Order: sequence, then structure tokens, then C-alpha cells
Amino acid sequence: MELRDHEFERLRAASEDGFEFDGLKLERTPDGYVLETPVESGTELTETEFRTALEAVDEYVTNWRYWQEAVDGDGTAGRAFLRWCERAPTEADGSDASLPVPGRYEALRDGIDRTWGQLRVTARFLDVDEPDGERVYDLWHVDDADTPLSELEVYDQPREARDISTYDEDGQYRPLKTAPTLRSGWAFTGLSGTELVDAVDFFYPATVANWHREREGALDVDHWTETAERQTGIYDVIDELPREAVEWMAEACCVDSQCLRRREWQYEERDQLDVDGGDGKFPCREPCSLVIAAARKWAILESESEKTYELELTTSELNQLEELIDAVAEGRVDDVREADVNEGANRYRARYLRAKRFEDGSLDAVESSEPGQ
Repeated sequence: MELRDHEFERLRAASEDGFEFDGLKLERTPDGYVLETPVESGTELTETEFRTALEAVDEYVTNWRYWQEAVDGDGTAGRAFLRWCERAPTEADGSDASLPVPGRYEALRDGIDRTWGQLRVTARFLDVDEPDGERVYDLWHVDDADTPLSELEVYDQPREARDISTYDEDGQYRPLKTAPTLRSGWAFTGLSGTELVDAVDFFYPATVANWHREREGALDVDHWTETAERQTGIYDVIDELPREAVEWMAEACCVDSQCLRRREWQYEERDQLDVDGGDGKFPCREPCSLVIAAARKWAILESESEKTYELELTTSELNQLEELIDAVAEGRVDDVREADVNEGANRYRARYLRAKRFEDGSLDAVESSEPGQ
């Protein structure tokens, strides 16, 4: 690579104070220039020798130029995320999966894939034949990784991610953006680094920022009790939810099958919930609005006194009720075939049970004369 005069001047100026970045070390000493990389080194270099040495390590030079000039915000969440996308080493990473500059440049020619929830991110060179360090990014659903681009809806404006993420495959509204129900069939191509971070933020709000805070040891977590106690208005009642009910709530809402975030909040700072927080890439630092809204309903329901009811069921009918509840809870109702009457959640099985055991639209159950017994 032949350095342009203005590029050389920038590197020469940077060497005055000395710097080290991704294996490239430059320094100006009284005896001349110093250049060090894992593949090339030189000391006491004249200005001409220094320029020649820089041209011999063009990958390290163009890598420095991209990160220092094309990517803004040293130390920011967006920059850390872009470096994670191409497996660039970072202090917070501490991972053997990171790649040095030559390895990354080789991989960027084909594209480096990373997974973020249900998103697949590909970092690649803008110009594969003559890479000058400039990266672009492609973004699509993980389920479309092997789908030709011609079969997908292609977008180029990050804000369009907001519309894509609003409804699921069946056209149902998605109140929780991090639910594993993101629809497929779309792609963003050739995004800049800033555009990629913006698009990811529209798909999964605040996940990049919280992921970065956690890596930096600065994630501030609001646990259940402090979150519940600061609620006002109609949500003021949620701090009355019993502790065991908070466990049930976390099991219902805050597991991998329902949310891609990893729950980091507990009942209290020194009172951990038994329910596993999940394996999500990005952390959940406080109960979300969906959990708060659901907690209000559960707080009201849990305030009711328990009673004992008597009803007549065969063993098969009891098993069927269990299968029905499980199918609804796991979202499998639509997967039950209409002709499969062996399945407890089958529509005709459910209608038969209703015809047999319901009276005037209600389950034919009798409250015990001795409640609680």
C-alpha cells in the first residue's frame, strides 16, 4: 500500500505522543521513529524509512485509520459493539475468540457473523478486492442466514427496524421487543457502523448500552422490591405481591423461552430468586414494563382468599386440563392438529369437555362447605 501524504502526516503526528492500537505501536524518539507490529519492527527510523515501514504493514495502518477516524466515540457502547461484531480484542472481552488484525482482515473478506438475540450481524469489507479498512455491516434474522437476498425484503434505513419489530409472523403486536418472536424475511445491507448500532437499538432497545455497562462493570441493577416500591397510581399495589408470587412471575415471564434478555435483577440485592435468569447475551437490569403490568394483575389476584371446590373428573379429564394449561402456557395451541383428538389441547377435545363439565358457561364445581379444608 502506498501512503498518501495526508495519511502519512496523520500517522507521523500521532507518533509524536506515541500510541499502541491493535498490535500497531508508533513512537517518535530523539533517535528516530519506532514502529512495532507482531510481523514487523524497526527503531531509529528516518522519516523515509518510517514511511516505507508503514507501507509494509498496511493492514495495521488501515485498521488504525478505520477505528480512529471512521468510528466515533472511543470508549462508547457503539464502538465496543462494532469491535465485538468483528471479534476485535478488547480489555473487557478477555476471550480467546478474538482475532488479531491479519486474522480479522482475512475473515472480513468473507464476512464475520455474530448473533445478537434473533439478529445475525455480518461485518465485511466495503471493497473486498482492494480493502482499505472500510467496513460495512449486514443485518438479518438468524433464520434467514441461508436465504438468498433476492428472497428477502431489503432495507437500508435503520428506523425501518422499528416497523419490522412491531408485529410477529402472525401479525400479532409484540409488546415485548426482546421476546423471541421477531419475524423473519427481511435484511439490511451495507450499513455503516452508526447505522448498524441504530438498527439494533430499534430492534432491541438499550441492549447494546446495558451489555456495554455490564462489560465495564458499571451495570446498575434495580431489584424487584426497590422497583415495586417506587410505583405509583394503579401500579402502587405491586409491592404487595408475595415473595413466592415474584418467583412464579419470574418463571412465567423472565426465562429464555419468553425473553432473550438475561435477568440480573433479584428479589432484593441479597435475596436471590431461585428461578434461573437465562442465558441471553444482553442483561436485564430491572423488571420491564410488561412485568410491571402483569404484576398488577397478579397482586390483585393473590389478594383473594383460597377456597376449596369439589368437581367430578375422570383421570383422563384431569390429565386433559393439565395438557390444556401447558399448551396455552407454552404457546403450542396453534400447533395442535385439528384431527388429533389424542392431544388434550385439541379443539374438539376441549369443546367436548366443556359440553360435558360446564354448566351455563362455567365449570360445574361446588364450593366446599368448609373453605380451606
